[in-house]
Amino acid sequence: MNALKRVWLVPLVVALWELTTRILQDTDFPPPSTIVLRMHEMWFSGPVSRLFLTDDAIENILPSLGRMFTGWILAAVLGVIIGVVLGRSRTAADYVEPLIQFARVIPPPLLLPLLLVLLHAGLAMQIAAIVFGVVWPVLLNSIDGAKAVDRTYTETAIVFGLTRAQQLRNVVIPAAAPKIFAGLRLSLSLALILMVISELFGSADGIGYQLLQAQRGFDTPAVWGAIALLGLLGYLVNGLFTVAERRLLVWHHHARRTH
Repeated sequence: MNALKRVWLVPLVVALWELTTRILQDTDFPPPSTIVLRMHEMWFSGPVSRLFLTDDAIENILPSLGRMFTGWILAAVLGVIIGVVLGRSRTAADYVEPLIQFARVIPPPLLLPLLLVLLHAGLAMQIAAIVFGVVWPVLLNSIDGAKAVDRTYTETAIVFGLTRAQQLRNVVIPAAAPKIFAGLRLSLSLALILMVISELFGSADGIGYQLLQAQRGFDTPAVWGAIALLGLLGYLVNGLFTVAERRLLVWHHHARRTH
């Protein structure tokens, strides 16, 4: 019942969208039913043995997800490691912070021409664009989380004779985990956006490539279908990440409820 209460607005909006677009009959704004039929034709009309995925879906959606998750994982690893180190070392943070503040305000799409020159069109350029764009939320949240660790925890670890590496693994990272996961969730949404943008530059496959080809071919339902697919993927990925976060941070959510 709670789930139904939260989503009741969705069918209402879709119904109004369908009615309005059919009345206006504007080719640039097709009704949702036309968009869904085009999405089914392009991606989800394959055989049952392939989970209804068409050849276009396998050749474009799967490579896009591979790029997105590869870039996101690399950015997550770099962001957490560097962020925790900087968060526990004030001296290192003082030296590096000006560079971080400068680099993080550079819009990642503006670097695509430079990355094209340095890495040429292809997978390396796309992964680099995703990593550069999504590493900052993870890095900054990791720094804040590592800084905010209660000194009582670290002092207790020292009393029990834990090495610095053991302190990081058993005390600092678990205590900073809620903020780290907040950065990871935000960076996951950015990874989806940058994946599409990077595929608009010299890519031969992917959702962004299909979106560009549909736009060039004046296939408006396919353009809207690609946009709708990205929204669905974003919703699904965020939902799965939320489930994983709740399971991994069950102790944190329990502590918040008790307070």
